Amino acid sequence: MTVLFPPLEPFNSFRMSVSGLHHIHVEEAGNPQGVPVVFFHGGPGGGTDPMHRRYFDPAKYRIVLFDQRGCGKSTPHAELKENTTWDLVNDAEAIRSRLKIDRWHVFGGSWGSTLALSYAVLHPEKVRSLVLRGIFLIRRSEIQFFYQEGTSWIFPDFWDEYLKPIPEAERGDLVTAYYRRLTCGDDEIEAEAARAWSVWEGSTSKLFPDEGLIHRTAGDGFARQLARIECHYFVNNGFFPYDGWLLEQAAKKLQSIPTVIVQGRYDVVCPAKSAWDLKKAMPNAELIIVKDAGHSASETGIVTGLVDATNRFVSL
Repeated sequence: MTVLFPPLEPFNSFRMSVSGLHHIHVEEAGNPQGVPVVFFHGGPGGGTDPMHRRYFDPAKYRIVLFDQRGCGKSTPHAELKENTTWDLVNDAEAIRSRLKIDRWHVFGGSWGSTLALSYAVLHPEKVRSLVLRGIFLIRRSEIQFFYQEGTSWIFPDFWDEYLKPIPEAERGDLVTAYYRRLTCGDDEIEAEAARAWSVWEGSTSKLFPDEGLIHRTAGDGFARQLARIECHYFVNNGFFPYDGWLLEQAAKKLQSIPTVIVQGRYDVVCPAKSAWDLKKAMPNAELIIVKDAGHSASETGIVTGLVDATNRFVSL
């Protein structure tokens, strides 16, 4: 069993203007002379956490993390304008340029895997390797499974709580119904919807539900950024040209990039079929299916797979 590296503090942090509206928080940890790696957090809208620094050997890696637009320490909070997949890809490129990094390793889980793949498709020459977890390709079928019908059959108790803010007449398209409430301008309605949306994700992210995680996802600030930004991306199909575009592009453009995919067998947020589909599209990728894990990056088998991968790739 491999464990996370010990807690560490950043050696550098700064705010960066990426548009007339958005300012993002960026930090570096580990070895300033180390091999660079960029961490793409989940959500969209999840923000970074100190634990995210700990998947990388701090003696060997120069670890770059940033809060994507609208979340964490980036401002304005939960802002949807000028917030698309391609804006975030451009932000990552701006960070790489500012830090004078030629090529870096790319690491991302859940929505972070979506963004990592999107970045690699546009900038394959800048990517040394990909370490991906809990694959999410923002296909309509994936969104339907988690937010409309699928996971609901496994967690019916938590599902009933998720349904509460939405009248029965609107439950035929729950993502759209939630989007109306999350963007309605009424603080009370938006807060209720955000909390229910966020807690649904927190309640189902681990093989064994974690009360601490559920409590965190219920917090008003976190729930607002996560729910609003996720729903914004989902109603816009991830800002991709068509359903299945990302998988198609990965098959065309990413075959030569060393890739490890770590996937929980019982992940009901981003089910294993997406990881399997990506493996088939990228036959040279290594797929590790963890037999006793769900979606969370902190589950034991997931940690082992991710840290083992970063330890191997540091020499590339």
